[in-house]
Amino acid sequence: MEIWINPACSKCRSALSLLDAEKADYTVRRYLEDVPSEDEIRAVLERLNLEPWDITRTQEPAAKELGLKDWPRDADARDRWVTALAEHPKLIQRPIITADDGTTLVARTEEAVREALAHSKS
Repeated sequence: MEIWINPACSKCRSALSLLDAEKADYTVRRYLEDVPSEDEIRAVLERLNLEPWDITRTQEPAAKELGLKDWPRDADARDRWVTALAEHPKLIQRPIITADDGTTLVARTEEAVREALAHSKS
């Protein structure tokens, strides 16, 4: 299992605490330091079955600077959104967990973390 985190994020810390309490085997990716490529973001979006605007933190200062609220949310604009996420990783919603079976979730709730755990048990 892999979890993308920002250590300053309380939801990320809560997810890690729950994973530790459950003695889960996981790898941490500090995505602000180890920034995902556009291809990695596309792969996560595909596994999430979401669009890039669905995982964008639109209240971040960078989102406001870019004017994201005015960007179109359609297939033609998809690459532009993915590029923005890769260039400004703080915009990526967190934490994102990819379970051992490939199931990927935005794990902002205890329920979502537990679902990821269920998909990682052999």
